[in-house]
Amino acid sequence: MSPSTDEVSTPGSAPSSEQKRALASFNPFDPAVQAQPFEYNDRLVAEAPVYREANTGLILVSSHALVNQVLCDHETFSNRFMLMMGGGAKAKVPDAVAEVMKGGYPPVDTMLTADPPEQRRFRSLVNKGFSLRRVSALAPRIEALTQELIDGFAAEGRVELRSKFAVPLPLTVIAEQLGVPRADLEKFKKWSDGFVAQLGGMASPEEQVEAWKLIVEFQKYFEKVLKDRAENPQADILSAVVNAKVEGEAPLDIAECLSILQQLLVAGNETTASSICHGMRLLVEDPEQRALLRAEPERIPNAVEEILRLSTPTANMWRVCIQDTELGGVEIPKGSAMLVRYSAANRDPAIFPDPHRFDVTRANAGEQLAFGAGVHFCLGAQLARMEMAKAFEALLERLPNPRIAQGSPPPEYPPNILLRGMTTLPLEFDPA
Repeated sequence: MSPSTDEVSTPGSAPSSEQKRALASFNPFDPAVQAQPFEYNDRLVAEAPVYREANTGLILVSSHALVNQVLCDHETFSNRFMLMMGGGAKAKVPDAVAEVMKGGYPPVDTMLTADPPEQRRFRSLVNKGFSLRRVSALAPRIEALTQELIDGFAAEGRVELRSKFAVPLPLTVIAEQLGVPRADLEKFKKWSDGFVAQLGGMASPEEQVEAWKLIVEFQKYFEKVLKDRAENPQADILSAVVNAKVEGEAPLDIAECLSILQQLLVAGNETTASSICHGMRLLVEDPEQRALLRAEPERIPNAVEEILRLSTPTANMWRVCIQDTELGGVEIPKGSAMLVRYSAANRDPAIFPDPHRFDVTRANAGEQLAFGAGVHFCLGAQLARMEMAKAFEALLERLPNPRIAQGSPPPEYPPNILLRGMTTLPLEFDPA
């Protein structure tokens, strides 16, 4: 049978009508729920790990086991969600947006929004740019950049960490690898913000127009750079992407390269910046955990996994069910739009006991799903982990007695159905 508006999959007995009404009172598109999703996520995991959401009709998947199952079954649950979101080449978009889009390249499905075998082609070509050897070679540059950024505020005793450190660290790393000079970093950040707005599913028609203006500007900029790198390759990821050749595979064209670069830009800075902020706030508010990492810095890589588990900067991701199926005891019809809740899965008590507790020694922190799973596992996971580890190592060493700046308001989270990250992190510390 087709699921009803409130149908749920529940371990044990079915939820009462009172519980159904309580779940229906939440809306995943409510900015307040996006900012603080924990109560909703806990209820979903415990009572309705597969749930047809009452306000939107979306299928929400929340438990660790079922999220992992969906992510690893691309033959049933497709990543081709751009048409559903109104971003695909054949999608109906507002006339004003369509007019702006005419000035650039049309959207194409590549890594994030393609399925095998097409996705495998893009992945195999781009993998070379993120090989272990290439990422490991970036370690000295990342270490130097962390020190350079901290030098800029270490003597002041206070810093807004997101804008002065968490954003510029990964942004500079990915920008340099994409051939963007420092003079253009501000533009680079604006383009990233435009992509985030377009991806987030919360933009007004006017905001969509502004986002697409930025996307077209990005396309024009990189169209020239890509053509140059094709003729004059350098030792950067951009050259590796545009010149990648795999036996039996056609090289990427400009539109495909631009689509991949757009994804690398967001994944390469926005999510890492959010995790650095969230992690530093956790460490500031937990002196015991902070002291443990200062005394035993070899624990930092595991702390990174625990921070990724709790921060989950990609809080949700889309999937489309492409054949009638059953998941967790619920029938899901072909064509159903699904919202896979990574943030809920990463706090599933069946996998992570005492799931809301921050524990840098947690033995299975690495089972977190912040980078996804299956064929769409995050291409830049190694780079993000390295950036976070180097960031926390430097911040813990150089910011004595860090604390939330006096009088600071609670953290704010911009509305976004997919990404979750605080807008600011004002800190005080004992100046060097």
